Amino acid sequence: MNKPTGTKRLQLALLLGSLGLLGPFTIDMYLPSFPTIVEDYETTASLVQVSLTTCLLGLGLGQLIIGPMSDVQGRRKPLLIFLIMYMIASVICAFAPSIYLFIVGRFIQGFAAAGGLVISRAIVRDIYSGRELTKFFSLLMLVGNLGPIVAPIVGGGVLSITDWNGVFIVLAVVGFVLFLIISFKLEESLPVEKRVPSNLTQVLRNFGSLFRDREFLGYALTQGFIIAGIFAYVSGIPFVYQNIYGVSPQVFSLLFGVNGLALIIGTQLVGRLSDIIPERTFLKFGLFLSTTAGTCLLVALLLKAPLLAVAIPIFFLVCSIGIISTTSFALAIETQGHIAGSASALLGLLPFVLGSITSPLVGVAGENSAIPMGIVILSTSLLALLSYFGLVRGASVRLQTAKKYSG
Repeated sequence: MNKPTGTKRLQLALLLGSLGLLGPFTIDMYLPSFPTIVEDYETTASLVQVSLTTCLLGLGLGQLIIGPMSDVQGRRKPLLIFLIMYMIASVICAFAPSIYLFIVGRFIQGFAAAGGLVISRAIVRDIYSGRELTKFFSLLMLVGNLGPIVAPIVGGGVLSITDWNGVFIVLAVVGFVLFLIISFKLEESLPVEKRVPSNLTQVLRNFGSLFRDREFLGYALTQGFIIAGIFAYVSGIPFVYQNIYGVSPQVFSLLFGVNGLALIIGTQLVGRLSDIIPERTFLKFGLFLSTTAGTCLLVALLLKAPLLAVAIPIFFLVCSIGIISTTSFALAIETQGHIAGSASALLGLLPFVLGSITSPLVGVAGENSAIPMGIVILSTSLLALLSYFGLVRGASVRLQTAKKYSG
């Protein structure tokens, strides 16, 4: 695939961004349905939250498998296969007779949705590098970040005309539309001569080299911890807004969707100003912003402050995610072009594995307490900050010291 420019570049961003929408649509669309699902299955809030946890695990493990697969077989074929799997899993979730089968269906659905996330990012690295990579990725994030705005609003709209089962029918239709678009519009971006051998040992070596790369691992953990905090927010906020503050599913969808604007603001700040402000400067600013917002959120929750006092720090927290996710991904994958699929898989895996740990923690005090959510969000912000300064900055200092003495 040649490097597109102008209108074709925008079309490619829309196409790859559409693949990225699978993630937020799969996670967010059914969030307003949580209380209803609890009633229909006559189960607990924690068990319904497990369905989100298994979905996140599926998204993480799916990337771990699909990423290296795309390095071997190319990008297009695996993507089409997993879109078919996504449609089937969505139908299973829609008609699952028990909460346990529903949880299994959510795992498969998340696993299949991982194809859109990891392969779209690998395609970007196949085509772009350097500042062009950062700029295009910010454009891709602009399209993909429409998901958190649109998904909960669509979910609330679907719930206004049907029950929660209809949400998963809509997701199946989304998968089918994406399958048709990819079938006719997406060219293969990884030529045969650039693919890695189909060898499990080589795949393991590739992952081993990524784990030994201290700077790459620092960026990956920075992104992983900060997004894990957002997953805690995603898992806990339906109960905080609806059970504690008493808002309707439609109002919840609007409040949740507003934070999608924060994501867009964060990513576009990076895309617009990356020629002026270095990516690392943006990343450090995003990390300090997330830590400050997390602190304010926890204080507001401890004081049982009004809804606005909770919503404002969440807005800035999500804005920081747009900044951190864009810069950390671009900086991490820049030097991994030969194994972009594996690198993209690891960058995608860590947030979902860590998110699968943080999501259940927000419910440990019951569905009428928001304190655990605040503690988890602040903790993940601090861990992200430590990952950057401990690994990335530490690696840079050691490299500069080595150059000084070798010179």
